[in-house]
Parts: sequence; C-alpha cells; structure tokens
Amino acid sequence: MQRINIAEMPPHDRAIDITGETCPMTFVRTRLALDSLPEGAILLVRLTGTDPRANVPRAAADQGHDLLDMFDLDDGSAVLVIRKGTA
Repeated sequence: MQRINIAEMPPHDRAIDITGETCPMTFVRTRLALDSLPEGAILLVRLTGTDPRANVPRAAADQGHDLLDMFDLDDGSAVLVIRKGTA
C-alpha cells in the first residue's frame, strides 16, 4: 500500500479516506465531514472507483460546495479538494 505524505497535499483543514466505501456511503461520509467544517474550510477526500469519482464531486457541487481540484495518486486513487460553501 502506498503511503501518502500529507505534507505533499494541498493546504487543508481536514482529510478523509473513503477508498473503502461504496456509493452512497462515499458521499454520506463526505457530507458529514463537510458539515463539521466552517464555511470556507478545505476538505481533502481520497477516493477510488468510477462511481465515487463521478458522484462525489457532483453531489458536493449540488450542495453548494466549490470543487477546487482532483488529482490522481500512483495507487489508482484520487484526491478531491473541496472548499465548503454556504450550503
């Protein structure tokens, strides 16, 4: 398993790993994390799979959050960078 150096990640307020989850729990966990943050905070979400890569960003945007970036890691997972909006 690849170790991720958190110091190499974008500046953030919280990070979660939902690579072990399946839809719809991927967005449930993301939403709970966003709900716990103040407006403007940055959440990193590590995810994997076709459905989470499509559904989590779309659902976060539908909830009024800003999608800042998504980048791939060497192990096939991705990191989604979300700024909490005024949802």
